[in-house]
Amino acid sequence: MKNTARLTLMAAAVLALAACGKQGGGSSDASGAASSAPAASAPAADNGNVVKIGQVSPMSGPISHLGKDNEFGAKLAIADLNAEGVTIGGKKVTFQLVSEDDQGDPKIATQVAQRLVDNGVVGVVGHLNSGTTIPASKIYSDAGIPQISPSATNPDYTKQGYKTTFRVIANDVQQGGALGAYAVDVAKAKSIAVIDDRTAYGQGLADQFVNAVKAKNGKIVDREFTTNSATDFSAILTAIKAKKPDMVFYGGMDAQAGPMAKQMKQLGIKARLIAGDGVQTPEFIKLAGDAAEGQFASMAGVPRDKMPGFNAFNDKFKKAFNTEIQIYAPYEYDAVRVLVDAMKRANSTDPKAYLPELGKTAYDGVTGHVEFDDKGDVKNASVTVYQVKNGKWEVVSVVGGPK
Repeated sequence: MKNTARLTLMAAAVLALAACGKQGGGSSDASGAASSAPAASAPAADNGNVVKIGQVSPMSGPISHLGKDNEFGAKLAIADLNAEGVTIGGKKVTFQLVSEDDQGDPKIATQVAQRLVDNGVVGVVGHLNSGTTIPASKIYSDAGIPQISPSATNPDYTKQGYKTTFRVIANDVQQGGALGAYAVDVAKAKSIAVIDDRTAYGQGLADQFVNAVKAKNGKIVDREFTTNSATDFSAILTAIKAKKPDMVFYGGMDAQAGPMAKQMKQLGIKARLIAGDGVQTPEFIKLAGDAAEGQFASMAGVPRDKMPGFNAFNDKFKKAFNTEIQIYAPYEYDAVRVLVDAMKRANSTDPKAYLPELGKTAYDGVTGHVEFDDKGDVKNASVTVYQVKNGKWEVVSVVGGPK
């Protein structure tokens, strides 16, 4: 009996240790990656020089397709870096991706940010949403950990004065300005209704759009609000229909914009829908169906055919994950590599040592040349406006870019 009890206790201890080993916050395969996907989160067993890089995006919920897209971009970067055999400080290092799901929720975002800090990450790529990126940024700043967002566009993110905040994509001042100018000057919209989802991203982009329209002497005939979890827009669309706009701007993500476009068509609203980068996705076309045709959205970057490394990246992405790129995966990939480039130049993975090098970045990546201004915003950012034509997004205008 005593021997049996002793063996039982030993077995329980072994199981407990195994369970603890699964709880370290590593990248989850629940993201739906194909079996051929690179095991970016698994460090080499015989290499003690493991460097942890955090990645945060909403990998559950209505925009999980965008969160997984970001994670896939980070996985590819980590896999490529490990294949290259990076040496820093005279030692070969193995990079480990520690991936967290913030569910697009600001409260959860701060919790996972603290978890990453406690887990010993030396840098973070994320978060996806402005509403999660901004509150999480204080956690990273307090810990002295560099953070690069591949997708958060609200200007407030880099206006806080933190030395740790960077982004590799245009902000909403640039994007909202480009969309407003396009609506008035190119699309010749005479009257525009505006809807936003009340998030830091959606409302912030809508505000910038309204400012740009007014600067062009355009007319805003209505401003309505929804949420980032709504699916029924009949009430606000009925109110908008009565104002007879010839364009409707939406500040928010594709999960709402798709159903919104459908309901606009069902209500007989002839106005075109125009939106930001959160809508310029294959998923929007899927959700909106034939109501997607003719609608507009921007991307806070250059067209893919102008990205110097896109074709090779796209081939690798499809082979690894058996899916199409949504939006931000190339920017996520570059963000990871920019972090490591700064570590290499500092000859250290210590955040205190390599953080000053981030501000000096001059990196040629998949998406183009990356340099930061004194706030951490990418210099010479481009904004591209797209329209759905024959079921596909096509470029109709490019604003800004390298000079």
